[in-house]
Amino acid sequence: MGYRVAVVGATGNVGREMLNILAERQFPVDEIVALASRRSLGTEITFGDKTLKTKDLDTFDFTGWDMALFAVGSEATKKYAPAAAKAGCVVIDNSSLYRYDNEVPLIVPEVNPEDVHGYSKKNIIANPNCSTAQMVVALKPLHDRAKIKRVVVSTYQSVSGSGKEAIDELWDQTKSVYNPTDNYEAKVYPKQIAFNVIPHIDVFLEDGSTKEEWKMVAETKKIVDPSIKVTATCVRVPVFVGHAESINIEFEDHLDEAEARDILREAPGIMVIDKREDGGYVTPVECVGDFATFISRIRQDSTIDNGINLWCVSDNLRKGAALNAVQIAELLGREVLKKG
Repeated sequence: MGYRVAVVGATGNVGREMLNILAERQFPVDEIVALASRRSLGTEITFGDKTLKTKDLDTFDFTGWDMALFAVGSEATKKYAPAAAKAGCVVIDNSSLYRYDNEVPLIVPEVNPEDVHGYSKKNIIANPNCSTAQMVVALKPLHDRAKIKRVVVSTYQSVSGSGKEAIDELWDQTKSVYNPTDNYEAKVYPKQIAFNVIPHIDVFLEDGSTKEEWKMVAETKKIVDPSIKVTATCVRVPVFVGHAESINIEFEDHLDEAEARDILREAPGIMVIDKREDGGYVTPVECVGDFATFISRIRQDSTIDNGINLWCVSDNLRKGAALNAVQIAELLGREVLKKG
């Protein structure tokens, strides 16, 4: 027996990637449906060697369906997720709506799989922010060994994190730079993104941080350990897919770089590529389409007693969104529903 699975927001970047990954990982599906808004009704979507036609989310009945992977914004999630959950379908939500709800588990399967059993309070499981997901995969095995006190992270986040319109904006702006007759103005971002970096993701908060930075702090505490102090600077960069992070970690106990490297090599979901030579590290271009979170540039921080620096890269549409959601579905099936 397999599962009846709905993918909500199937025409978007993340929704399409969810379908791709479900097929790639041979998730035990008995029946699958692609749901989208009425304006996308009938759009053809690929699922493995099959073609699905999208159905109308507004009129869909979730009764009898096992799981729904939501890849829509918070407003649409707020409207449709409670109805799906009430109908007995477990919602795995990629929006930020439920991440900070104490009755909804926020899960990265390599980090806190035991929390999946908390889904039953609301029949909803939250997927973390893309920048948080890859970071906590790296932090958790190190935290288990030496207990992390503080994390300082700077992100270099690709435009695909803002959706298809942002990908188009980078493409069109890049072309317009070389065409003197083409004056393409910024629409998605507040400033030009082509050949530029923007230290601003999501809205500004009263303390001067942005909501993206706040998300990294709050989610790391919820997923890994509430005692960890986190400070983040989140930056949008002119890259299509793949987020990178420079992470400085301060531990309570001493951890040398050789042991840290060995721990990370053995950790689930991580690939260590760390040669101290030209090109001996991973960049966003190389991570696209891969399941792993890549770690490079592991080295001691000599300015503090127990410090390590590292470079963390992952495909934000995969581990940062769609892959993590599918891994949650696999975990839910394996530990709770047990049908596949």
